[in-house]
Amino acid sequence: MRIAVTGSIATDHLMSYPGRFAEQLVADRLEQVSLSFLVDELEVRRGGIAANITFGLGQLGVGSALVGAVGRDFDDYRSWLERHGVDTGSVHVSETKHTARFLCTTDTDHNQIASFYAGAMAEAREIELKPVADRLGGLDVVVISANDPDAMLRHTQECRDRGYRFLADPGQQLARMDGDAIRRLVDGAEYLFTNEYEHGLLLQSTGWTHAEVLSRVGIWVTSLGPKGVQVDSKTEPTLEVEPPKEKQKGDPTGVGDALRAGFLAGLTHDLGLERSLQLGCTLATVSLETDGPQEYEVERDSFVARIAEAYGDAAAAEVQPKLR
Repeated sequence: MRIAVTGSIATDHLMSYPGRFAEQLVADRLEQVSLSFLVDELEVRRGGIAANITFGLGQLGVGSALVGAVGRDFDDYRSWLERHGVDTGSVHVSETKHTARFLCTTDTDHNQIASFYAGAMAEAREIELKPVADRLGGLDVVVISANDPDAMLRHTQECRDRGYRFLADPGQQLARMDGDAIRRLVDGAEYLFTNEYEHGLLLQSTGWTHAEVLSRVGIWVTSLGPKGVQVDSKTEPTLEVEPPKEKQKGDPTGVGDALRAGFLAGLTHDLGLERSLQLGCTLATVSLETDGPQEYEVERDSFVARIAEAYGDAAAAEVQPKLR
């Protein structure tokens, strides 16, 4: 399956705060917040949602094309991705701006406060998908993940105009985009991915009911953190998939991206909806156990063993021959 993943490509600056954000917030003074957190650790990692998804696909032996905008400082990152099975031939390089930066602080409850500098990402709106399709010999699915908002809308409209199947994954940009833009972003998606908070925000911003969203998308996948995922559609009963139990908890940044990568890998191998989500939940758990969104590694035998433990021997037998 020819997969193009559009979205952010960034360097992550991940910090750990040895306390709870909630203890520093005064309920009747939230309009005057001025806080500084002394962090214990700083990790500089490769990240960005689109890059994380393509990395995860590569870990499962599935190639994909990364589509986004970066600065001239991308050379080392490009080499890293290509070594991990990612096609970077459709990445736009800015002449004037740096690659985007994501700065995130995580507390002991795994709550996060983050800032994002777009940098070169703003030029993603200049990218057209047809040359990507021409270079790859077609596109079977396009992922529209968090990116420059104008780029997201352009890519979504081009998918509708050219008949490309697409997965809408608006993520953090839901908070920035107005209702009309979100409606245009979601309408016609074969798959819609949100987390639990984004699920409610999407309904609030669009003014649509849950049923109205399902009348406009094929399948709505909502990630529920440690409870796994919930899958809704207009024609099928609600499906819930729980994740394997984690061995340890690392930094949660990028866990949702791993979920999407595993899901796409399952679709590539025609594993079906539930099995693809089980594959995604397992990859997300592996990612959660490691600090950094591209620092984990899939070891085939242990990965299959975890699927067997969580979902049964039949699931493991179906997945095992698909993994390289």
